Amino acid sequence: MDPRRAGIERRLHSVKRIVAVTGGKGGIGKSLISSALALVLSERELSTGLLDLDLTGPCDHVFLGFETGLPSEVFGIEPVIHHGIRCMSMAHFVGERPVPLRGEDVSNALVELLAVTRWGELDVLVVDMPPGLGDAMLDALRLLRQAEFLVVATGSRVVLETVRRTLRMLSENGANVLGVLENMQREESVGVEELARCFGVPFLGSLPLDGGLEEAMGDVARLAATPVVAALRRRTGVISGSGFARS
Repeated sequence: MDPRRAGIERRLHSVKRIVAVTGGKGGIGKSLISSALALVLSERELSTGLLDLDLTGPCDHVFLGFETGLPSEVFGIEPVIHHGIRCMSMAHFVGERPVPLRGEDVSNALVELLAVTRWGELDVLVVDMPPGLGDAMLDALRLLRQAEFLVVATGSRVVLETVRRTLRMLSENGANVLGVLENMQREESVGVEELARCFGVPFLGSLPLDGGLEEAMGDVARLAATPVVAALRRRTGVISGSGFARS
């Protein structure tokens, strides 16, 4: 047995909830939702962490504007604290360099990142999951057994087909699915809601396509004021069922 697995359990021991944001496909706004959700929860005075598990294309730092230099290391890696959020990303170690990982290298990088990060006590750890249903997703299901999955979708038929596979995979693995959230809604559509109903999971509502989002990236104050973050802020209680609150 890999001794790092026991290390991961120790690192996450004081984390009360893990919310993994997934969707199975790139380009659906998963990183935006992860970053914005961490921001909203931090606004509510919850101790919040944000882990970008997209090993080859991390971009949460682009949305929130946190520094990606090497973090401090004292008996493990200390997340960077940005606007009260404890942030960890592969971007801290690779900067803008490409990271062409495959096979066993993907698993080793993911396990190592989980095993060395010192989260401390957190109310919520938001995990930005990698796209696809390959090694990284399988490892996350295996190692983050307490995770609750927030599934992001758009009304695109191609996206819906991929999200359908994601929901089926989560169901087959006995994962706890908080529900499906529609992102980048252009017009009224029932496709995402029908998909959620098909799998017996909650439909968490829709977030608008936000044309001003690009200019707000990297500026937390401006990002917090965008319509898409305002819409997500109204839905945090729905996402969590009974609402995110201190225990």
